[in-house]
Amino acid sequence: MANKAVLFLLFSYIILSSSLVSFARTLDPTLNAVEDGIPHYLHVCHPSRFKTLGLDMADFAFCDKSLSFEVRAKDFVDRLTLVEKAQQLGDHNGTFIERLGFPKYMWWSEALHGVADVGAEGGGVSFFDSVVPGATSFPNVILTAASFNQTLWNTIGKVVSTEARAMYNLGRAGLTFWSPNINVVRDPRWGRALETPGEDPFVVGTYAINYVRGLQDIEGQDYNGDPNSRPLKVSACCKHFTAYDIENYNGISRLVFNAKVSEQDMVETFNRPFEMCVKEGDVSSVMCSFNQVNGIPTCADPYLLKKLVRQDWNLHGYVVADCDSVLEISVRQKWLNSTGEDASAYSLKAGLDLDCGEYFPKFLPSAVKHGKVRESDMDRSLIRLYVVLMRLGFFDGIPSLATLGKSDICTKEHTELAAEAARQGIVLLKNDDQTLPLDPSKFKSLALVGPHANATEAMIGNYAGVPCKYISPIEGFSAFGEVTYEKGCPDVKCPNDNFVQSAVNVAKNADAVLLFVGLSLDIEREWVDRKDLLLPGNQTQLVNEVVEAATGPVILVIMAAGVVDISFAKTNPKIKSILWVGYPGEQGGRAIADVVFGNYNPGGRLPLTWYEANYVDKLPMTSMPLRPVGSYPGRTYKFFSGTTVYPFGYGLSYTSFKYESNSTGMSIDINLDRLQHCHDLPYKKGQKVHQDCSSVSIDDLSCNEEIAFEIKVENVGQKDGSDVVLVYSVPPVEIDATHIKQLVGFERVYLRAKENKNVKFVLNVCKSLNIVNVSGYRLLPSGLHKIVVGDLSIPVTVSYKR
Repeated sequence: MANKAVLFLLFSYIILSSSLVSFARTLDPTLNAVEDGIPHYLHVCHPSRFKTLGLDMADFAFCDKSLSFEVRAKDFVDRLTLVEKAQQLGDHNGTFIERLGFPKYMWWSEALHGVADVGAEGGGVSFFDSVVPGATSFPNVILTAASFNQTLWNTIGKVVSTEARAMYNLGRAGLTFWSPNINVVRDPRWGRALETPGEDPFVVGTYAINYVRGLQDIEGQDYNGDPNSRPLKVSACCKHFTAYDIENYNGISRLVFNAKVSEQDMVETFNRPFEMCVKEGDVSSVMCSFNQVNGIPTCADPYLLKKLVRQDWNLHGYVVADCDSVLEISVRQKWLNSTGEDASAYSLKAGLDLDCGEYFPKFLPSAVKHGKVRESDMDRSLIRLYVVLMRLGFFDGIPSLATLGKSDICTKEHTELAAEAARQGIVLLKNDDQTLPLDPSKFKSLALVGPHANATEAMIGNYAGVPCKYISPIEGFSAFGEVTYEKGCPDVKCPNDNFVQSAVNVAKNADAVLLFVGLSLDIEREWVDRKDLLLPGNQTQLVNEVVEAATGPVILVIMAAGVVDISFAKTNPKIKSILWVGYPGEQGGRAIADVVFGNYNPGGRLPLTWYEANYVDKLPMTSMPLRPVGSYPGRTYKFFSGTTVYPFGYGLSYTSFKYESNSTGMSIDINLDRLQHCHDLPYKKGQKVHQDCSSVSIDDLSCNEEIAFEIKVENVGQKDGSDVVLVYSVPPVEIDATHIKQLVGFERVYLRAKENKNVKFVLNVCKSLNIVNVSGYRLLPSGLHKIVVGDLSIPVTVSYKR
């Protein structure tokens, strides 16, 4: 009876609290919860809130809206004790400061492809319950990137931030989201490829700009004032800076790995997406990574954090450490034999503002007392943090966002966008005899076979929340015909062939067979790098035996983020069609079925080079150079010239497209003054070069010159569809040790059958034609460059005169 009484009282309290929230929000939309019977407001500086706490808001200048954010933040920081300052510099240790009326704020939330559930258990603040049971779960980033659609990337960011802000209003999320992941996929074994936009730094950076703008920008507001005062819908964070792409390779952990990287590769590949994210995306946070770069932990490197991020790129926001990175500097890396005080002091002085961990709160007060760091260094970082919170409305609120609530989460429009994102990203790799799309009037019995044929959780990958509703492949295909399902493997690792015969039996009697194979988080994820590029376990056997038994067409569906060598399927004439679907999000089953049955014409392109399986035998993951070195091959399409299963940017359609251009070429003539100097370039042996000036640093040029041209894209087939126009620049052939080609522009264009459109590109000469030399200088070479679009080649000659 006592237990029942306790339960009754607890239930009554929950109901009362819920009623208080509902009633309070009716009176005041700035309320979002009731804690200990006290209303919890959406923003700090609310007179009623201070009155409830027995305080007068007028006594606190940090609540005076007539003052600048910088002045207000300083006023708040000046009121803190040394210990309080240290507590506020650790995400795990933020505390309620009662005498100032300042609530505890937890910084960590995630929004990689939807609001993630990182909950109290994981140390974060975002969670789902009966109030907010789920949020829209979009495809993992690698598939969304395959759409090559900047508008889509931005729109997803807008939807995610709307749902995030609504969850904040309901007390179920924070305002600072440590997303996106913009590390370049250098090695195909890396376990976190699913989180990223792929291997090309320009694509990765362009994705970052669009997604970050979608997350942060408040729609309908144009702001031209001080960037450090620009209002934020939510705060985004570009991570993990920098040269990070190893989890656990042959016993070498990301926690201790020292990435030995040339300045050339840093500028050209690893840092470029972050530079774009900060400069053009105006992201409000950057996260440093666990690893060292050339012997220095990234979170304790003043060149990276102060010189590049803060000074050169002009970050308007804060720098946060990957969780426990400061601890690892001392505990595992033992860098400079650092104590906890040392590691904290080094990091803070290097430009780190927030420790996702406990070292700053624990060790900074004593580090100050021992003269290892100044309290003013702590003040500087705290001011940056509180300015960001002010921009988010945490202090004053943002009226246009205060009314967002449950009705703005999991809307019909958001769910449809999730499906559309999956459809746009799906890549058609093979389609012999125009087998796809299937005609539902002819293919009525469908065998869905394989470990992903009934996928649900596998479709949303990692850093995910609770989706609004799963549409599995079985449910998606059931809308088009009668489905028979056999898993074929015990699980994705497919350790035995016990279920193969059952799959073979259903394949014999079906009008068409859909084989769903691939990878999962058991094989590729954070902390888990891959050992090879093959289908796991007995999956290849499953495919081969089902294909032999099938009497109707076989469509192979690859659900995976990373590269898979499916050469055996590519060359098997009985496998008519192959689709790569990444991890397609909550609506994945519906999207795949729409593509297979022709409700949608696929137009995605691979954001990764699909290497042959023996590629990983030729070099270790720990070899960082992008260019070929000795017997090691190059990395990514920019530097790898060997054979592939499928190249970067590959993708078929149910229709055909033709390109035309009237551009016959152009010349860029640049006059140099006496302060602009020429740089030598390495040339290939046997090449005759007749250049008085080989190149000039783009930092010494005005860089106002542009390359403008139009590509006429015509749909010459019988079906409506989308084409991705990829624009590459190719450097002068005589230059040695530079990229083969580099992507400099892209546009996704939708065309009805027989329709044509002119797609205009305007490329900045310096950005599009530069190369990076061994010293890390960006140089504009003289000579004959080429702009390549499909089979078209537009010559561009650059020359220098004095």
